[in-house]
Amino acid sequence: MTEGLYLLHLSVHGLVRGAAPELGRDADTGGQVGYVLELVRALARSPEVARVDLLTRLVEDPAAGADYAAPEEALANRARIVRLPFGPKRYLRKELLWPHLPALVDRCVEFLRAQERLPHLIHTHYADAGYVGVRLSQLLGIPLVHTGHSLGLTKLSRLLASGRAESNLERQFRFSSRIAAEEEILENARLVLASTRQEVDGQWGEYENFRPGRFAVVPPGVDTSRFAPPVPSRARTSSPAIDRWLRDPRKPLVLAVSRPAPKKNLPTLVEAFGRDPELRRRANLAIFAGVREDVATAEEEARAVYTELLLAADRHDLWGSIALPKRHAPEDVPGIYRTAASRRGLFVNAALTEPFGLTLLEAAASGLPVVATADGGPREILANCRNGLLVDPRDVEALSRALREALSDPSRWSQWARNGLRRVHDTYSWDGHVERYLALCTKLLRRERKSLRRRHAALRTSPLARLADASFLLVTDIDDTLVGDEEALERLLAWRKANAPRVAFGVATGRSFPRTLEILSAWKVPLPDVLVTAVGTEIRFASDLKPDRAWESHIRHGWRRDEVVRALSSAAGLKKQPEANDGPYKASWDVVPGRSVDLDAIRRQLRSRGLAARLVFSQGKFLDVLPVRASKGLAVRFLALRLGLPLESFLVAGDSGNDLEMLVGDTMAVVVGNHKPELEELRGRDRVYFASAPFAGGILEGIASYRFAAERPC
Repeated sequence: MTEGLYLLHLSVHGLVRGAAPELGRDADTGGQVGYVLELVRALARSPEVARVDLLTRLVEDPAAGADYAAPEEALANRARIVRLPFGPKRYLRKELLWPHLPALVDRCVEFLRAQERLPHLIHTHYADAGYVGVRLSQLLGIPLVHTGHSLGLTKLSRLLASGRAESNLERQFRFSSRIAAEEEILENARLVLASTRQEVDGQWGEYENFRPGRFAVVPPGVDTSRFAPPVPSRARTSSPAIDRWLRDPRKPLVLAVSRPAPKKNLPTLVEAFGRDPELRRRANLAIFAGVREDVATAEEEARAVYTELLLAADRHDLWGSIALPKRHAPEDVPGIYRTAASRRGLFVNAALTEPFGLTLLEAAASGLPVVATADGGPREILANCRNGLLVDPRDVEALSRALREALSDPSRWSQWARNGLRRVHDTYSWDGHVERYLALCTKLLRRERKSLRRRHAALRTSPLARLADASFLLVTDIDDTLVGDEEALERLLAWRKANAPRVAFGVATGRSFPRTLEILSAWKVPLPDVLVTAVGTEIRFASDLKPDRAWESHIRHGWRRDEVVRALSSAAGLKKQPEANDGPYKASWDVVPGRSVDLDAIRRQLRSRGLAARLVFSQGKFLDVLPVRASKGLAVRFLALRLGLPLESFLVAGDSGNDLEMLVGDTMAVVVGNHKPELEELRGRDRVYFASAPFAGGILEGIASYRFAAERPC
C-alpha cells in the first residue's frame, strides 16, 4: 500500500463499535462516538484515502459486552477499529482514564511501529485523545488535527453558573487535567476543526493558546439514507416503545433524544411541559435518555438525571402524557424521529451547552421541526435550516412558551418541515464534509511533505550497529540516582557487565554533555552505550559521541531559544543560570532562594509572545525550558523506535521532576528511595516501582523486582 492517504483517528473513551453502536448507553457513549464512526466510514469511501484506522480502548468487562474486547473490527472497506488495552480491564468513565493515558501513548507507538508505514495525519477527538495525540505528534513528527466536540472551559463555566461548587466539580470531572490538555492541544495541533463559527470564537476563543489561523469550520454531515421523512401516503407511524406509555398517542409528540447527562438539561424540559396545562392538553412528551436497566445501578451522573426525570414526572402527575422508554437501539432512532414527524410534533434540544447538535440535523432530515438551545451549534443550524425556534434552556417559562408557539400554527409547521428537509441536504451532507476535510488535510500535508519524508526515513534507519545485539536497555538519571553510593554503584556496574551485550546501558540527565562525561569519569562509570543529556535535548551514541542529527532536526521544530530567554528575562523569582549550563535547545534558570515560581504565569508569558516551549520544573529550585518535542521521556521513546525495541524492554530510573515523563507509560520504571517529593504523585501507578534503597541500590532493587532481563519473563 503505497498510494493514498493513511489517516489515524483516536477516540479513546466510550464504548466504540461499528455494529449496532450503543449510542446513549452512558454519558461517554454519545454523539461524539456516532460522529467519529460516520466520519471514518465516509473517509474510507473517498478514492483519495487508502486506509483509515480508528484507535480506541479495549475493554474486557462482562458488563460491557464481548464486542469491546475484540482487538480489531472492520468498519468498511479500508477502515477498521483497533482496540488497544490500557489501564484496568474493566470499563471506566472518561474522567478516570487520565492517569492511564501515558500507557496508551506507548501502546500507540508500538502499534504504529508494526505498520507498513506511518500515518500522514493523526486526528484526535476530545481532550483525552488529544493528550495522546500531542505526544505521538511530538515523537513522530506527524501533523496533529483535533476536534474538541465539547470543551472543558465551557462546561465548567456553565456548571459553576448553575451553583455547583468548583471543588466538587474538579473531583467529578477532572477539569484541571482536561483544560490543561486542551491548552496543550492548541499549542501543538496544526489544524483544529470546529462545527460552527461560534465554537471557534465563543468557546475556543476563551483559551490562552487560541490562534484563529489554525481553525477551520467543517459542519458534520447526516446520513440521509437513514434519516428520512415519513411516507406521506401512510397513516401516522406507530411506535409501541412510545405508545404504551400514553393515553392518547395521536397527539403531537414533543421528542428529546440524548445522553443522560446533566448538561443535556432534560429535567428542565419535563418541568416546562409539566407546568403548562395548555401544552399538556395539546401534546405528549417522549424522552429517550440513553439506555437503562435499573436506575439504582446506573452510574452516579446518569442515576441523578434519571431520578430527577422520574420525580418531576411524578410531581406533575404526567403519567399517560409522558414516555420514558428504558432502552432503544441505534437502528430504532430514525423511526423514532419519523413517528414524531408523522404526528406533527417537535424535536427539542434543551442542552445547557451544545457545541454542534447532530440530533438537530437528524430531526431536520426526518421532516421534524425543532426547538433548540440558543447556544453554540443550534444557532447556526437553525440560521441555515430555518426550521424552528431558539430558546434560553435555563428559562422554564420561555421553554414552555416556545413549545406552545411551535405547535400552534400548522402552516408554519409544514414550512419548517420543508425547510429542514431541503436545507439539510444542501448544507450538511457527508460527501460535502469529506470533500472539505480532505482539501484542508491535503493543503496541510503539502506544506510539510519534505520534513515528513525525512522524519519517516530517519525512524526506519538505524546507525546503531554496536547495539544490534541488545534486547533490553537500562536508562538512568545520573545525579542522586546512578551516583551517590559507591558500593551500590559497583554492584550495578558488575550487573551491567555480566549482562552485556544483551542489555545496553544509557543515561538520561539534565547535565550538559561535557559535564556528564566529567561526572561519569569521577565515579568510574564506563562510557554508556547511549547518552541523553541536557534534559532530553541531546542524544549521543558511544560509537561517535556526536549529537544525533535525526533527533536534533526533530526537536528544532518551532523552537526560538533567544526569544524565550528574552521573554523570561524579568520573570519573578527566577535567576538565569550561566550560559555554560545551557545548550542550543535548552535554557535554564534557578529559583531565587525564598521565592516561589508561578509556572502558569510563565506559560502565559511565553504564549502571549507566540512561543511554544516545554517547562520542566524539578526539586523546587530548577526550571528548564525546552522545545515542545524534547524531554527525557520523548527521547527514550525515540530510542525505542530507532533500536526497534518495545518499550516493555526498557527499565528507566530517576529521582526528580525532570524524570517524571520518562517514568510513566509502558516502561519498567524505578523511583529510587531518595527521590524528591514531586515524584510521589506516581505512587500506585502501573509499572512504577518505588524502591526502598537509595541511589544505585534502588536501581538494583527495581531490577530484581521486575526480574529485568531475566531469562524467564516476569
